[in-house]
Amino acid sequence: MPRVKICGVDEAGRGPLCGSVVAAAVILDPARPIEGLADSKKLTARSRERLAGLIRQRALAWSVAEATVEEIDRLNILHASLLAMQRAVVALAVTPDEVWVDGNRCPEFSLPVRAIVGGDALEPAISAASILAKTARDAQMVELDRLHPQFGLARHKGYPTAAHLEAIRRYGVADFYRKSFAPVRRILANPPLWETGETD
Repeated sequence: MPRVKICGVDEAGRGPLCGSVVAAAVILDPARPIEGLADSKKLTARSRERLAGLIRQRALAWSVAEATVEEIDRLNILHASLLAMQRAVVALAVTPDEVWVDGNRCPEFSLPVRAIVGGDALEPAISAASILAKTARDAQMVELDRLHPQFGLARHKGYPTAAHLEAIRRYGVADFYRKSFAPVRRILANPPLWETGETD
């Protein structure tokens, strides 16, 4: 009897103030196991990168997709995350039999789908997807940091740290920021004095 092909799905980048939200879909190959798969947040950056390479080499199929800043602002972050997940599954070179999604909400698929709370720590295929999504999202932040070093994105990965918020207030809201997110909205509503032309 043929083995059921399970596709694990997870996303990265729901909380940050900038950049795309990234999702990954992975169908693992039982004949080529990968040791050490776990929730990407519990792994070191070095371990994530090592495992991401193994996943891309050994998985039966994998894909990474995203929803843009514009889509996040238009749809809201939840629906943009679900859209990125849909895109990741559609992009797989192999059609899965079932889709297992980390969390408590599922995108719409024509395939059987189920949500698994804490799935990135429980199901290897979801763990693999979380690792691919996280490493792809972090790479996006490192590239943005190279182009816009004043925001410190390589350090905080876009999350709303005090230093990050201060940098946005100082340098302004760049076009890769999520203008629908409250901290960015507040800065846009109360621009720095230099931006308004006022001196005191």
